[in-house]
Amino acid sequence: MGQQSNINNINSISQLVRVLGFPAPSHPLITLVDYNNVSLGMFPKGQKVSLDFYKISFKPTFKGQIKYGQGFYDFEEGGLAFLKPKQIVFPPEELESYEGIALYFHPDFIRNYSLGKTINQYGFFSYDVSEALFLSAKEKEIIANLFAIIANELANTIDHFSQDILVSQVELLLNYSNRFYNRQFITRKAVNHDIIASLESLLNRYFQEENGLRNGLPSVKYVSTELKFSQRYLSDMLRSFTGLNTQQYIQNAIIEKAKEKLSTTNLSISEIAFELGFEHPQSFSKLFKSKTNVSPLEFRYLFH
Repeated sequence: MGQQSNINNINSISQLVRVLGFPAPSHPLITLVDYNNVSLGMFPKGQKVSLDFYKISFKPTFKGQIKYGQGFYDFEEGGLAFLKPKQIVFPPEELESYEGIALYFHPDFIRNYSLGKTINQYGFFSYDVSEALFLSAKEKEIIANLFAIIANELANTIDHFSQDILVSQVELLLNYSNRFYNRQFITRKAVNHDIIASLESLLNRYFQEENGLRNGLPSVKYVSTELKFSQRYLSDMLRSFTGLNTQQYIQNAIIEKAKEKLSTTNLSISEIAFELGFEHPQSFSKLFKSKTNVSPLEFRYLFH
C-alpha cells in the first residue's frame, strides 16, 4: 500500500490541465500542452505519475541530455517519445526537461474509430522513453506541421467535424512516426548490429553455462532485460534487420544449438531437450520438426 500511495494517478484530461495550472481544455478528451509554460513544481519531487491516457511528446530542439532510469535520452536534434495509459513516469528534476509540446488523448477519444482498434499495433507506445524517435530536420518539419494543425483545430469552436479531423491527424502522426522509426532502425545500422551481436553472445553464454537446466528456455523478457531494451523495441528492431521477432530469433538460436548437440554428442534427445531448457522432450521435438521438417532423431541419423 505504501508504494501505491507514492503514485499520483491522473485519470482525466481536465485533471491533468488543472494540475499543470492551465485553464479547462477546449475538448475533454484531448489537449496540447506547451511545456515552456509549465512550472517545475507541478508534482512533488520524487513522486511517480500514472496517466490514464496516451501521451506523445515532441521536443523540436534540446541542448543536453535527460536521464530516464539508467539511461540518457539525447534530445540535441529533437525527437518524439510515446507513452501508453497506465505507464509509470518519473517527473524530471530539471526545468529544461519540460521543453517542447505534448499531445495527450484519452482512449475514449478514439474508441469509436478504427484507430481505437489498431492503436496497439503502434509498438513504440511500449518502448522505453530512452528508445525515443530521433528526427531529421525534414522529419521535424513534418511533425511540427501536424502538431500545428492539431493546435489550430483545438483552438477552433468544437463542432460535429472536430473529432473526425483530430483523430485523422493523430493517426497521420502515428503513421509518420512508424515510417520515421523504420528509418531510424536503418540509419543506425552500426548500433543495431552491435545489439544483435550482443544478443548472439548472450544466448551462446546462456547455453554454454547450461542455464536451461536451472532456468528453462531463454525468454523474451530475459534477453530484453539483459540487453536493457523494452521487449517491443528489441522485437521491432530485430524484425527490421532479420525478418524475425525476438521470440523467433531465440527459437532459431535454440534450434542451432540443438543441431550442434545432435551432431557432435551422444546425448539422448531427452538430455538435449532438458539442457536447452525444455520441460518436456516432446515440446523440443515438436519445435525442432516445425523449424527443420525433420525430427531430432532423423537429423542425427544424417551424421551417423
